[in-house]
Amino acid sequence: MRIERQVGFWLAAFAALVLFLYVFSGVLLPFVAGMILAYLFNPLADKLERAGLSRLGAALLIVVCISLVFLLLLILFVPVLAHQLASFIEGLPDLVTRLQALVAQEGGALGGKLGSGLLERLGFDGKLDSADIQKSLGDIVGQGAQWMLAFMKSLWSGGQTLLGIFSLLVVTPVVAFYLLLDWGRMIEALDRLAPPAHRDDVRIIARDMNRAISGFLRGQSLVCLFLGLWYGIGLSLIGLKFGFLIGICAGFLSFIPYVGSLTALVLSAGMSIVQGWPSLMLFGMAMGVVGVGQFLEGNVLTPRLVGASVGLHPVWLMFALFAFGSLFGFTGLILAVPVAAVIGVLCRFALAHYFESPIYREPAADAREPV
Repeated sequence: MRIERQVGFWLAAFAALVLFLYVFSGVLLPFVAGMILAYLFNPLADKLERAGLSRLGAALLIVVCISLVFLLLLILFVPVLAHQLASFIEGLPDLVTRLQALVAQEGGALGGKLGSGLLERLGFDGKLDSADIQKSLGDIVGQGAQWMLAFMKSLWSGGQTLLGIFSLLVVTPVVAFYLLLDWGRMIEALDRLAPPAHRDDVRIIARDMNRAISGFLRGQSLVCLFLGLWYGIGLSLIGLKFGFLIGICAGFLSFIPYVGSLTALVLSAGMSIVQGWPSLMLFGMAMGVVGVGQFLEGNVLTPRLVGASVGLHPVWLMFALFAFGSLFGFTGLILAVPVAAVIGVLCRFALAHYFESPIYREPAADAREPV
């Protein structure tokens, strides 16, 4: 029963962890953020310590620098983003009306010209009514705009509840400082908790987890930062309204595969068409900025910064982000990538042992019987 007891123990521990996250998800965000900061900057603290700085001095220097950079970003970017967000929400009904009228007018005219011939080629005898086309296209645009507005309001209201600006500014640096200070002792304590008979396997699993988590978090964070600045500055320079807001949102959402790129593409395309119609010059420049950003992301940034050794499939990553975000809110979004990496490493380890086990290698019954 030893194996059954071990499996039962780890299942019970996992269930307790999920219950803990679900109950305390509303207050865990600053602690989780501090833990991630400590994890990301622990290698830098080790280098500073090897260079002659004490662990206390290294942790204090890193936390002070992080806090100063964060405050500088707040001073420089938050007023601009807040102004553009307020203007965007205020002007959204007018933008939706203009886009709806434009899509209905141009789409209805194009559908009226091409629709009848296309239906005849497909073998249908019915004719398209231009008014029906305009109404359908207008309804689609209107529903999409209403969904986007409701989504933004939910993010804003939920973010105010979950983020806790004061806790992020005050508690997170304190948590990061203490975790950086005691990181080595914590790792040693966790290592002693592993059963001596399985300690080597646990260390191998831990190294694989660290490689997967650190590779994705550090690399993808740099990718999101670059894309946010690229889209935001590029779209602002070509004169697109709310370009900086669109770029920063797209860069932040680039943490989810394909979502950031799709956000930049859809929002910049719609805004540039409404703003520049009937000229398509602004639309072409916006698509150029987004296209270059996506090319750099797929061919330069992601291969170099993230690499192919992370082991997180995009579909599995998207599922983890949506599932944890639905269960635990914004805290779940932060925990989704580490947990997905841990589960992936454990699954690969279990499959490797399964392929080496007698259960998999046992010969078939027909092969064991003499001929």
